[in-house]
Amino acid sequence: MGRYSADFEKALSLGRPPNVVRLFPNSKVLLVSGRFIDRAMLKKGKAMALAANGRSNIVIRGALKAAQKANSVLIIEIAKSEGGSSAYCATSYWNMARQVDQAANELGVTVPVAIHADHYGIKGPKDIGKAKMEIPSMFDLGMTSIAIDASHLPDADNLLAVLELAPLVPSWAGLETEVGEIKGKSGLSTPDEAKFLIQGLNAHGIFPDWIALNNGTTHGIEESAQGIQVDLTARIHEAIAPYKVSGAQHGTSGNSSDRLREIARKTRTTKANVATALQMISWGVDVNDYGNAVLDADGNFRKVGDKGMMDTLWAEMEAYARDKGWKKGDYKKLNLPFENKIMSQPRDYRERMEQAVEDFAYGLLTKVFNAGNTADLAIAAILEAGGYDPGPKAARIEDPAEWTPEKIRARAAGLQKEEGAPGNFDD
Repeated sequence: MGRYSADFEKALSLGRPPNVVRLFPNSKVLLVSGRFIDRAMLKKGKAMALAANGRSNIVIRGALKAAQKANSVLIIEIAKSEGGSSAYCATSYWNMARQVDQAANELGVTVPVAIHADHYGIKGPKDIGKAKMEIPSMFDLGMTSIAIDASHLPDADNLLAVLELAPLVPSWAGLETEVGEIKGKSGLSTPDEAKFLIQGLNAHGIFPDWIALNNGTTHGIEESAQGIQVDLTARIHEAIAPYKVSGAQHGTSGNSSDRLREIARKTRTTKANVATALQMISWGVDVNDYGNAVLDADGNFRKVGDKGMMDTLWAEMEAYARDKGWKKGDYKKLNLPFENKIMSQPRDYRERMEQAVEDFAYGLLTKVFNAGNTADLAIAAILEAGGYDPGPKAARIEDPAEWTPEKIRARAAGLQKEEGAPGNFDD
């Protein structure tokens, strides 16, 4: 495992939150609040943390190796559709921390890692009731950060849902909020909407670390040429600058490295989600420089013979998808039925799958996201805080009396917004 530095040992004793200490009392892995990841990126400046979507154990291991090699902080996350109670992945909100802790101990990982519940989606009153049970259980089992995503609701309902659920999140944990996904691909978030959400939360003493936007991104396999709107993102971030909220960039697959570098350089984004690209690369599917799958003349995925899983297993997965009538966007659903078969392959195949993820993630960390050597900055932040919580970045500016439910609904009615067809961007 190598020798641990004195600063690491001290950070290990101070920086792990209570749920992590209780679950993993003898661990040598620095699982930390998402707040420390954000703070490290802010300290470096013009840098984004890789939020690797851990759809499989293979992806988790490859991302950990890449972060260790780059001496970078890391977020491992899973979305509700992927890892919630009705999931299409074996990794879940309730077992992800255990997987990360085990793998990181085995691999000798010494960089700070956050465990993030991404896109914890709220689409109506029933979801709020369920969330009141699920959110505490997720933190009981090792979560250190969460995205409460009620962006599928109208603006007022989005804000009111986050106000109702945020008290369930431990005060030390990372918090992400979101605006705009109700609109789908054809309607973008506006500065007005983002400011409305952040102001309303601020009035009630809720200070998110991140806000995610509908800024031209999509999720999954990208075929649009539109991509992330950098100037729009910068304008929105500037509008909410007094509230010290960082940006979370979703749907990075399909955007060029130059576009992602621009997001890091010109906006306040400190978190970048990578999901579909890591899945495809681990499987051995041919991908382009953007991390998107390259399709053959018939519109099918191309498996590279000496990459990823065994060819026979890939053929079995393709047959399974055909039998289900799945299109290429549905291939993500193969994760759950095939996780055990993937893990049962000989070690050489598992290791080359991990290596492919490591190589791609390392390139993002060091050449695109500017995240190299941020591990030291996070450890320094832990030592400076003297504990597992650096505290919120912002203070209350807004008057809660001006943000009652009635006044929230009245304000929302006058928001400047760009309408579009409904979206359903779960991951």
